[in-house]
Amino acid sequence: MKTKSYLAKNYNRKKISFFKGKGSFLYGTNGAKYLDFVQGIAVNSLGHAHPELIKAINKQSKKLWHVSNAFIIPEGEKLAKKLAKKTFADSVIFQNSGAEATEAAIKVARRYFYSIGKPYKNRILCVKNSFHGRTLAAIYASGSKKMIEGFGPKIGGFDHFEFGNHKSLKKKIKKNTAAIMVETIMGEGGIKVIPNWCLKGLRKICNQKKILLILDEVQCGVGRSGDFFAFEKSKIKPDIVPIAKGIGGGFPIGAVLMNKKVASGMTPGTHGSTFGGNPLAMIVGNTVMDIVSKKKFLNSVKKNSSYFFEKLIIIKNKYPKIIKEIRGEGFLLGIKLYGDQKRFIKLLMDNKLLTIKAAENVVRILPPLNVKKQEIDLAIKIIDKVCEKYK
Repeated sequence: MKTKSYLAKNYNRKKISFFKGKGSFLYGTNGAKYLDFVQGIAVNSLGHAHPELIKAINKQSKKLWHVSNAFIIPEGEKLAKKLAKKTFADSVIFQNSGAEATEAAIKVARRYFYSIGKPYKNRILCVKNSFHGRTLAAIYASGSKKMIEGFGPKIGGFDHFEFGNHKSLKKKIKKNTAAIMVETIMGEGGIKVIPNWCLKGLRKICNQKKILLILDEVQCGVGRSGDFFAFEKSKIKPDIVPIAKGIGGGFPIGAVLMNKKVASGMTPGTHGSTFGGNPLAMIVGNTVMDIVSKKKFLNSVKKNSSYFFEKLIIIKNKYPKIIKEIRGEGFLLGIKLYGDQKRFIKLLMDNKLLTIKAAENVVRILPPLNVKKQEIDLAIKIIDKVCEKYK
């Protein structure tokens, strides 16, 4: 007998639920054990039920969960310092999600120009069909017709250019442009990596035009690329970076990182969050940061993700009529198919491997950053088996 759900129908949920997770695995209420290479969509950076995170939450939960940002929160001060010391940033504003962090990034950019007497510079230039969250401003920043359908009137202040079209990008920069905002690696948009030479070019353009560079690393940041931030290989420094997902290891945390210049516009009263930066969240963030930011840990991500990528290339070459391309960097990987994406994902799930779709007919693969090599081998075995069936 089907149980009635009182949840709204805004999700097309798969007919499966879980009662326990451990490391790279989820245990279904149907009695099956699944290799989870979704991990909450790049959220559980250390897998399920990591002992250090459990210890940190248990300890803090007995002391203090929440206080208002009207007071100093030492745990937040500590995490902000760690993020600043590890990155380009001079200041941090904590939020609860990636969409909030992106919204804050937009506000920071506009507020900066307002604070220096140029309020007309308030438009943000973004990649068409990108993804920056589900709030009203974020869906219009994304420039996707599908995402904005039914949510008018239009939220202004955003212009768009096609991915990889540099001529279009340059033409779209006007007197009122405040910033360029792009995902360093487009996740929902199909696992498309912005090359280092292009990131350098973006930084150069922003310097020449005296506008800001916002790099959205909500999905690709905090170790997922193999570096703490995906833009690090390019040796550039952005002005603003929104993050979320991996920094909480499964606990809702978002943040916007800023350099000193742009942070100067964020004076008391310009932005706020009831829950953002609360002690419980900050303890979790500090624990994740202590693990993920270590060089040894990041080197392990690079090594194991390279191994995974190479194995996926072998499968692609074995099934050239099924797999068109292997995309991505680190543990943000994608299999671009020729055939039915949904059927492929269903077959993977039937064989106890969980993945998730992305645009451009791409199957997105997001293991925890501490995934074991034998778990990668198991995933490869399942993908190979599904390709064999898929023919």
